[in-house]
Amino acid sequence: MKVLVVYYSMYGHIHRMAEAMVEGAKEVVGAEVVLRRVPETLPHDVLEKMGAVEAQRSMSHIPICTVDELAEADAVIFGSPTRFGNMCGQMRQFLDATGGLWVKGSLIGKVGSVFASSNTQHGGQESTILSFHTTLLHHGMVIVGLPYAFQGQMRNDEITGGSPYGASTVAGTQGERQPTENELAAARYQGKHVASIAYKLVMAR
Repeated sequence: MKVLVVYYSMYGHIHRMAEAMVEGAKEVVGAEVVLRRVPETLPHDVLEKMGAVEAQRSMSHIPICTVDELAEADAVIFGSPTRFGNMCGQMRQFLDATGGLWVKGSLIGKVGSVFASSNTQHGGQESTILSFHTTLLHHGMVIVGLPYAFQGQMRNDEITGGSPYGASTVAGTQGERQPTENELAAARYQGKHVASIAYKLVMAR
């Protein structure tokens, strides 16, 4: 049973959440968990002006995902920062290249799940995840979120990401805030939850 965690991260916040997703998914016996990045679409000089070169270099050891790898997985967990309440352009371009998979029905019945980040507490995390789901539904995927069994999303003693739609993190207006332990715990829970459901579906075939 194969779980693919595929993400885009500019400054490393989604990358850290993706690592936590992997940690959670690996807790499920029999799960092979693979971590991948989607291709960068911005030129180096633009990344340099945005102060993202060093962060990108720190993630360079993560292989770039191909669309064919989506079809090879039993579950795919997607991670994207928020761009005006939607997924980022890099992830959108990657998904727009999956038309061949759609024609073949390659993703029908596979588990799909999403996590996100935004600069501010109400910066569109939920709308990003929900609008992401539309693409997964067009592919016939079985959508899995973050159930309230993870009680960390009920907390009100600190600022924290996380909703029934999926784990998320608040990066800060300057990207200065790293994922908290509660946000990472949400990602681990979601990763394990997705892998557990995928395992049941695989065993039922």
